Amino acid sequence: MKKTFLLKILFLILAVIGGVLIFSFGYKYGYDQIPKPPTGLPDNVDLTLLWDVWNKIEQKYSGNIDYQKMIYGAAAGMVSGLGDPYTTFFNPDDSQIFKEDIAGSFEGVGMEIGEKNGELTIVSPLEGSPAQKAGLLPGDKIIKIDDTFSQDITADKAVKLIRGAKGTVVNLTILREGWNDTKIFEITRDVIKIPNFQWEIVNGDIAKIKVYQFSSGLDADFSKIVPKILESPAKKIILDLRNNPGGLLYEAQLMAGWFIQKGDMVTIESFGEGKGEQEYRATGSGALAGYPTVVLINQGSASGAEILAAALRDNRDNVKLIGEKSFGKGSVQEPIDLRGGSLLKITVAHWLTPARKMINEIGLSPDIEVKITEEDYNANKDPQLDRAIQELK
Repeated sequence: MKKTFLLKILFLILAVIGGVLIFSFGYKYGYDQIPKPPTGLPDNVDLTLLWDVWNKIEQKYSGNIDYQKMIYGAAAGMVSGLGDPYTTFFNPDDSQIFKEDIAGSFEGVGMEIGEKNGELTIVSPLEGSPAQKAGLLPGDKIIKIDDTFSQDITADKAVKLIRGAKGTVVNLTILREGWNDTKIFEITRDVIKIPNFQWEIVNGDIAKIKVYQFSSGLDADFSKIVPKILESPAKKIILDLRNNPGGLLYEAQLMAGWFIQKGDMVTIESFGEGKGEQEYRATGSGALAGYPTVVLINQGSASGAEILAAALRDNRDNVKLIGEKSFGKGSVQEPIDLRGGSLLKITVAHWLTPARKMINEIGLSPDIEVKITEEDYNANKDPQLDRAIQELK
């Protein structure tokens, strides 16, 4: 009897200890999941200002308060304070749109836009898109989207306004270099389908390869074409990267592997002073590296297109860039999922060329500058391509 009583006491003590441990672990785990206030803030930064504003709104504001919208607004304001047009906070609805865009399943007018010198700018209209068919050009400034002035919104907000269901209309007020006044373009949205690349033989012995963007599967598709290029009469190559807004770095790196030797530097990812770098080198066969090559670029060549163009020029003596200065999009963004379905797209690094030149906000200057005018577009003339053919002769 005494032994049984002692066992019961022992089990009770163990149960209490176990409960305490479980509670402590649960509390610690839960505590670890709670975002902690930032550490190492400068002495002149006072976070209590945020709570002062919050409290005053609760005390004084006469309308209805949507606390969740206030949180989203505070997060977006914090990010916008960085002054980086490519670092953006997305609430859950905008986050879903962003994920659909990068997956390639969307409806709209089909163009890449960004901020350049503080202005909302068309990087490039996509091939065969409503934007291209309407006559929009790289470098066009978007002044208004319907009735919304672009100076009041971010590039990502502009994308949301321009997107829409197939068959609906958006009016874009555009200012183009050389124009004295703006012009309104009425564009009907459609399903956007973009080819990876096209190629053809021009001038008898030149393989002209047009890469539209660096989307998933580009290299796999291109690998099926390379044998045909090698068996063709082609002795020279024109690589056309005009109006290519970029895409996946991995695909750009794989494409470089066809045109430069295995192990050659493609690009360098710099994480900032004292934070290190990562090198990306060619891994392909270099099957097309022996062909005299010129690369066409313009204001619509951005990101991956700039990386590939610089990789060819820096690694080969017989490659020249022809056309106009590229866009200058050389920053690296990492999407980070946040609680509640929100998302933070944050700039984490910048691309450097193999020659260690910065791309971001600078772009690539062509070796041979050839401009293409609006009149050339309207007359279906291509002086940049003509100059590339002449150079290869």
